[in-house]
Amino acid sequence: MRRSVILGAVALAVAAAAAAAYWPALTGGLVWDDDGHITRAALRSLRGLRAIWLEPGATQQYYPVLHSLFWVEHRLWGDAPLGYHLANLLLHLAACALLYRVLRRIEVPGALLAASLFALHPVCVESVAWISEQKNTLSTVFYMAAALAYLRFDGGRRRGWYALATALFAAALLSKSVTASLPAAILVVFWWKGRLSWRAAAPLAPWFCLSAAAAVVTPWVESKFVGAYGPAFNLGLTDRILIAGRAPWFYLGKIVWPADLVFIYPRWKLDWTDAAQWAYPLAAALALVLLWGVRGRARGPLAAALLFVGTLFPALGFIDVYPFVFSFVADHFQYLAAAIMISALSAGASILAGRWLVRRAGMAGAATLCACAALACLTWRQSGKYHDIETFYRSILEGNPSSWLAHDNLGVVLVQRGRLEEAVGHYREAISLNPDYPQAYNNYGNVLAKQGHFAEAAEEYAGALKARPSFAAAEYNWGSALSDSGNYWQAEAHLRNAIKIQPDYPQAHYALANALANSGRLDAAVPEYAEALRLEPDYPEAHANLGLALAEKGDWVGALAQITEAVRLRPGYAEAHAYLGFALAGSGRYEDALSAYGQALTIGLNNADLHYQMGIALRKLGRMDEARAEFAEATRMEGRR
Repeated sequence: MRRSVILGAVALAVAAAAAAAYWPALTGGLVWDDDGHITRAALRSLRGLRAIWLEPGATQQYYPVLHSLFWVEHRLWGDAPLGYHLANLLLHLAACALLYRVLRRIEVPGALLAASLFALHPVCVESVAWISEQKNTLSTVFYMAAALAYLRFDGGRRRGWYALATALFAAALLSKSVTASLPAAILVVFWWKGRLSWRAAAPLAPWFCLSAAAAVVTPWVESKFVGAYGPAFNLGLTDRILIAGRAPWFYLGKIVWPADLVFIYPRWKLDWTDAAQWAYPLAAALALVLLWGVRGRARGPLAAALLFVGTLFPALGFIDVYPFVFSFVADHFQYLAAAIMISALSAGASILAGRWLVRRAGMAGAATLCACAALACLTWRQSGKYHDIETFYRSILEGNPSSWLAHDNLGVVLVQRGRLEEAVGHYREAISLNPDYPQAYNNYGNVLAKQGHFAEAAEEYAGALKARPSFAAAEYNWGSALSDSGNYWQAEAHLRNAIKIQPDYPQAHYALANALANSGRLDAAVPEYAEALRLEPDYPEAHANLGLALAEKGDWVGALAQITEAVRLRPGYAEAHAYLGFALAGSGRYEDALSAYGQALTIGLNNADLHYQMGIALRKLGRMDEARAEFAEATRMEGRR
């Protein structure tokens, strides 16, 4: 009883310390690609849940268990970040609790120390504070639960435990495929315990088949849907060996000495002719040879090394993943592996303490408390970098000033906050650091277009297309800029190029329709509006402008239907209310038209055309004095332009 009370008290203390350490991130917002993981509008229905499971590409990565959880979470708290942050922290703490149970089951010394250190270690911040990496915490919960269930099955060979373990392992794979290493990890544990046999290994055969399937599907998804292709991935075998030899030492270093943690580490420059770079793989090979040599006296160190490297394998360079574009290492790559290495180091520390500090238990306890406190402080500091999107990108640049991607993304944030000149500086720096990065040219062009510098914007869009000829967004933005400047015929060419590259691009169809309508080609514009709406039915601008085009063609019934839908989708859409007034007036419903025009004014639309249309409606109703006042206001506003 006393042990369970002490264990409960320690668990509560660690959970409280973790909550305090992660508080800056818990109260923060979205970072990086979080908005791409929180369930988007098209997937929020039951039909969307079906698509999550049956349509690869419906979500950023094919992890249907993860995205089903996101689907449920969106039902619970919508887009509010706090709920997702709390869920991620709770999953992290659950993973720590299960780690403790697994370590106790296989009789690893220092299980409580390992779980506590893992809960508070700053190398885990990237996985816990970043909502997108709920895939890490969730898959680790399933991984540990599957391992525990399999160990129970192995003890009594009850089929129920095997079925549960297999289901949990499948759930882990469908949350994040890095968990594919579990069956191999179990075999290593059996070898370490001296119980490796065909009888112990045979039930894992189906698990290896599941792992093989994940090993095939994941690279395909990364290449087809995530973007893991192109020159950045043209790595030779020697390059991949250099990465694989260096990465484990990097990750081990961050566990032992968690300093200078950054979301984007500098991308290593690989050179197989540089003898110094071969020191890492040679040292790794030598370490494995030495550990193999002492296995007769102690199998634990070799088992720990095999588990650590084996769990890291998907991130060691032999499988292309999108982050390799900007870095070969990332803290979230080693979340699961860190649990294993922290457990091994904790076991070693516990064994040494048992030998040397038998009569100094207080000293060992104080050292443990100090270590946990130090890690919690570092985690609190690190989680503060995830508090808001601008702080997030600035912290990356503080730790890695050469991160062209952080410069570009910070520029996007600054544009959203109206700080255009500051954004321009970051775009220019991104282009200087990586002249082959098309998105920076595109984003810089957008700022120039917004400032009315259309010729300069065109140069940047051309730079983006030179770096990536099949860049649909650059064609779209170039066409939109030309359309804004009144060059509708030139705009049409670029917008059609965007559609040729990406046919299912609703914004490009919409922009093309606008260019066609503005150049008087309504018959050609209407099908493009319709195509935009086919691709994105809840597109209020497309509904409104299709309605306006139909009204100008005299189809008042069709116009009213489209514009009414636009107002329904976005009640605060002032232009749509004005278009609705125009369509109502065309249908002879002048009182209703005045009401719609008044709604547009109330929302904030106030221009000469609106007052002119109100004057026409008032004149039709015989309210001549009011009509003259509106015509006069329209003339006054037109004269001020």
